Amino acid sequence: MVLADVLSGSGPADAKLGSFFRQNRELGTKERAWIAESVYGVLRRKSFLAAMAGNEDPRRLLVAWLVKIQGGSLRELENMLNKQQTEWAQEIKAKSTDGLSPAEQADLPEWLWQRLEAQYGNEQALAIARSMHKPASLDLRVNLVKANRDEVMARFDTEKAGAELTPYSPTGIRMPQRMSISRHPLFMDGKIEVQDEGSQLLALLVAPRRGEMIADFCAGAGGKSLALGALMRNSGRLYAFDVSEKRLYNLGQRLKRSGLSNLYSQVISSENDPKLKRLNGKFNRVLVDAPCSGLGTLRRNPDLKWKQTPKDVEELTAKQASILARAAKLVKAGGRLIYATCSLLAEENEQLAEAFLAAHPQFQLVNAADVLAQQQVKLDTGAYLKLLPHQHETDGFFAAVFELKAASAAKDADQSAEIAASNAEVVVEEVAEPALVEAEAEVAASKASKAKVTKPKVTKAKVSKPSAKTAKASESEVTDAEVAESAVSESKVTGTKASKVKASKTEVSEVESSEAEISQTVASKPAAKTTKPRATNSAATKATATKPKTTKPKVAKDPI
Repeated sequence: MVLADVLSGSGPADAKLGSFFRQNRELGTKERAWIAESVYGVLRRKSFLAAMAGNEDPRRLLVAWLVKIQGGSLRELENMLNKQQTEWAQEIKAKSTDGLSPAEQADLPEWLWQRLEAQYGNEQALAIARSMHKPASLDLRVNLVKANRDEVMARFDTEKAGAELTPYSPTGIRMPQRMSISRHPLFMDGKIEVQDEGSQLLALLVAPRRGEMIADFCAGAGGKSLALGALMRNSGRLYAFDVSEKRLYNLGQRLKRSGLSNLYSQVISSENDPKLKRLNGKFNRVLVDAPCSGLGTLRRNPDLKWKQTPKDVEELTAKQASILARAAKLVKAGGRLIYATCSLLAEENEQLAEAFLAAHPQFQLVNAADVLAQQQVKLDTGAYLKLLPHQHETDGFFAAVFELKAASAAKDADQSAEIAASNAEVVVEEVAEPALVEAEAEVAASKASKAKVTKPKVTKAKVSKPSAKTAKASESEVTDAEVAESAVSESKVTGTKASKVKASKTEVSEVESSEAEISQTVASKPAAKTTKPRATNSAATKATATKPKTTKPKVAKDPI
């Protein structure tokens, strides 16, 4: 019984359903839809159903769902139930709903109910919880690189699909009816993507501009990265970082459909990967959609509320603080750092944002409502972006915008230059790209101290061009079960190693000029073991590079 397997607690519900359907291919579309609906229905109301059924036996829970939630009569169910199950149905139907605890009414574990009640108050906490008893609508984002919303709406209108405009996102379309979108021509042509309106608003809050350097630090499967690339009109450079090679690999076919050429996906080992060091201070915008409890996505992933624990939340907040602190170093003077979660808990949201500001006085909070207003979005939730399912009909989202003060950034740069100048002797041994490391050091030295650097004599050597295996990403489909529950959630966390995508022709920024200078130096220098001598007043950078490991999702070469 698939319900018993899902309730066992190991593994995501959507993954288990997908596995069950693959093992039972003889099931028709209607049968699959009913099974998915009943499994998710029990997960959403498990606490209430257990109170009605008397225990958490999967069969009793399913009978309780049919009788109490679906309102099925005994006569309608007699052909579905055996004798014992019919007796259960009679018993459950007669049971009163009076005397239920607040947590049972909210269908939440006791610890989670207590936290929401303390944070939002009894009335609003109950409204939030009940709004997530219903499945989410299917939200689509129009890809501005290939289409516009009027064009897509006209197509849906001719098909009488019942499509509606999303109330806030200027690129969103809401599909009230359940439908399979993965084979629709608009989807296959890359003109639309499945994305919750809340996630679309988060991309707008980043407010990327053409020609800028943008980082999606916890990219997951790349939904927000694709939205950012479209907002940049396929210009500038956009980097999607994640620790999961598999998640970034799944980005490949979506990227191909999107028509974007300004996106580079890179796998990293963690938020502290040494490779990120040379990207410090280079980005205009850095988005940190941090790994979180996911408690704002319970309409799509109702199993999460029964799996998360207070200890999990405590561990996640420590991880979120670490990721945010590291990502802050990537921001250039006057640039912005955007922190976001799909959680409802203050520990992961407001409290963490306030702690970050206290520990990083060089950043200041930017009012989220003002940023959205500049993007022509009429939505004011205060200094922070706070989306709630019962108010905004989106997943629960939180976001804060921090801006790096220009004066603080300049001071940090001066201190870094002084440290680099006092540590001029650098020995670089057995590196994968010695010429690149040396070139970067020379560029940094010339900018920091404007002093002459004594170059070592280098014997000419034959340079072998490094190769990288390029793998074609398989198309990630939106299954019927996923669409039925809109279980399109992006797991997140940061990471190391690049799957690269060919860049578009853009204006050359100061950073890109540096990279061009580095590239020219690489072309002229041999790949050999190099010892850099002591140089008076030089600002050589101390660095040790490791040979990059080739990963499957590599698509195109990238200068960084």
